[in-house]
Amino acid sequence: MRKIFSNLTFWVLSAITAGAILGSINPNLAIEMKPLGSRFIDLVKLFIFPIIFLTISLGISGMGDLKKVGKVGGKALIYFEVVTTFALLAGILVANIIQPGKGVTGNSSGASVEQYAAGASEFSWISFLKENHTIQVLLFSILFGIWLSKSRNRSFVTNYLNIASKWVFKALHFVMILAPIGAFGGMAFTIGKYGIDTLLPLGKLMLSVYITMALFIFVILNMILNYYKISIFSFLKYIREELLIVLGTSSSEAGLPSLMEKLERMGCSKSVVGLVVPAGYSFNLDGTTIYLSMATLFLAQVFDVQLSIEQILTVIGILMVTSKGAAGVTGSGFVVLASTLSAIKVIPVEGLALLLGVDRFMSEARAITNFIGNGVATIWLANNENEFDRNKMNYAFGHLDETEDIFKDNFS
Repeated sequence: MRKIFSNLTFWVLSAITAGAILGSINPNLAIEMKPLGSRFIDLVKLFIFPIIFLTISLGISGMGDLKKVGKVGGKALIYFEVVTTFALLAGILVANIIQPGKGVTGNSSGASVEQYAAGASEFSWISFLKENHTIQVLLFSILFGIWLSKSRNRSFVTNYLNIASKWVFKALHFVMILAPIGAFGGMAFTIGKYGIDTLLPLGKLMLSVYITMALFIFVILNMILNYYKISIFSFLKYIREELLIVLGTSSSEAGLPSLMEKLERMGCSKSVVGLVVPAGYSFNLDGTTIYLSMATLFLAQVFDVQLSIEQILTVIGILMVTSKGAAGVTGSGFVVLASTLSAIKVIPVEGLALLLGVDRFMSEARAITNFIGNGVATIWLANNENEFDRNKMNYAFGHLDETEDIFKDNFS
């Protein structure tokens, strides 16, 4: 019993349940819980850039061979494009088979989508790179790591960086103890604000999206890990606390720093983790890609627009590009979706209003799928580059109660 009460998974799961109950019985009070979730996410975000900088700088400086850095980065980008293309095709295939938009009325109920349409017209890759601070920190860290690897004072600097890294992760462990509060606030707000009733008219779309993402995880991502004889189920169990935090907060950022630490613990080298995870946050959005493809076909079915093969291929081509910018644009998926509808010019952009009510409920699935996809990408690339310690993985998977160790380390 004592072990259960010292387990972060138990508390996060309990908090999510409590938040859902509060949202159902007292929506007004539940909506006021929003700051608990948003403030927790803001707190975790403080660790993202320092961890990216420290991980990449130390990883590259310790790698020695700078050609290998470029090789890993190039492989990562190719991997991202191939896997997200599979995600895109999976979304289109399932949407064509299930046809979730059939029978749904095209009435937008007066909801406004002007801000998303405006955001779509203003989107550019230059603004994406300017606004995406993760990419900026990633590039700076790579350059600093390259400079550090050639510096005569490398040992002196890396000693201080290693000390800083130790304290940053120790502070992160303390912050993660607050995860149940953040998960409670996020879930309470979602249920209180939008209500379970909003799911019913578009329930078929939600079910289709969740089924597709589950198939993607347990079929495609499972096959990727199986290539190196690694169990997707063991990996998911290993990161279960982070998955629950992402579920409760609807944000993959909330678990990103902790994921990077756990990937290192299970055997991925620091340099691979530092390069792949931050880059994947912007360019390997499997869940977002699935949602965008299915939402586009859903709206076509709602308005009874029969897309030709050429138009479907056009949608695929557009989403292969625009989905990569979904993490760096205000309005995220809606802006990208608006830009896609504007480009193909056969589906009314006003149809986005139909998705406003249920988008929040599907954001959890998107965030979790993106989160798992980046973890799998890191593991695969670490193995592919012989930068993976299987003994560490076996130890990590054999000692899955990470939370108990954290509590012991911090309070003993």
